Amino acid sequence: MRRLLTAVLAAALLTGCSTGTDAVDVNNGGEFRFVAGTPRGEVIPPGERASAPEFSGTLLGGGEFSSAELAGDVAVLNFWGSWCGPCRVETPAFQEVYADVRDEGVQFLGLNVKETSDQFALAFVERFGIEFPSVYDPRGEVALAFRDYPATAVPSTIVLDREGRVAAVFTAEVSQEDLRSTLDLLLAEEA
Repeated sequence: MRRLLTAVLAAALLTGCSTGTDAVDVNNGGEFRFVAGTPRGEVIPPGERASAPEFSGTLLGGGEFSSAELAGDVAVLNFWGSWCGPCRVETPAFQEVYADVRDEGVQFLGLNVKETSDQFALAFVERFGIEFPSVYDPRGEVALAFRDYPATAVPSTIVLDREGRVAAVFTAEVSQEDLRSTLDLLLAEEA
C-alpha cells in the first residue's frame, strides 16, 4: 500500500511540475488555457500577429504614459520586479541593447509589477543604471490587458512591431543575443 501511495504521489508531482515551452495563462473569466511563447530568437510571422491592447499608466518617478507613444516604432515591453532574480540578470542586458538601438526606431518600456513600494523599483532602476522608462503597475493591470499572452509570468517580454502588433513573446529571461536577433528581424521589415 505504501508503494502504491508513493507511486501515485510521484506521478502527481511529475505531472504538476512538467515543463515545456507553453505557459499557463488565466483570463478574466477564470478559464485556463495554454499560450505558447515565441521560440527564442524567432518572430511571429506578420500575417499571424494580433494588435496589442492599448494601455496607460504612471511612470516611475512621475508622469503619465500611454501606449499610443509607441506608435510607429518597434517596442520592447518587459514585465519585471525588483524581487525577481532573473530580472537582475536580464535588465542590465536590456539597457545595453537599448543604448545601441534607441536611435533606430526602437523603444523600451519596463512594466514594474507586484511591487509593494515604488521605492524598491526606483532603487532597482538606479542600481542598474536603467535609462528607459518604466510604468509602475503593482496590481499588474497592464499584464491583464495582455491576457491573450502570458505576460503574467515575471519576467516576460513582449516585442511589438511598428504597427503595434505582438511580434514576439518571451516568458522567461531573455538573452541579449535573442533580443538583438528579434529586433534585427523586426527592423528589417518594411514599415
